[in-house]
Amino acid sequence: MSSRFRRTIEKFTCAHCGTKVVGDGYTNHCPKCLWSKHVDVNPGDRLEACGGLMMPERVEGSSPHYDIIHQCLDCGRASINKVNTHDDSKAIVALAEKKASS
Repeated sequence: MSSRFRRTIEKFTCAHCGTKVVGDGYTNHCPKCLWSKHVDVNPGDRLEACGGLMMPERVEGSSPHYDIIHQCLDCGRASINKVNTHDDSKAIVALAEKKASS
């Protein structure tokens, strides 16, 4: 099994908010609510059996390179995903503010 990134272009409906998302092969979370789904062992492979919802926990990094840290609600695994230009900027700011206030 390779740990190399595998580009997977697909459409999906966000399991958290119901937004219909058109992926570009690098899309790994909903651009509206920032939630993800635990579907990859290695980025893009879609081989993870867990399938749990991954909650956006916090934003890390500095301009212009930010990452969203997700935590799987089923198995607890954490992952790092790059903020995408299509992501809702208000959702990114709200997530950053949530972490700053805790």
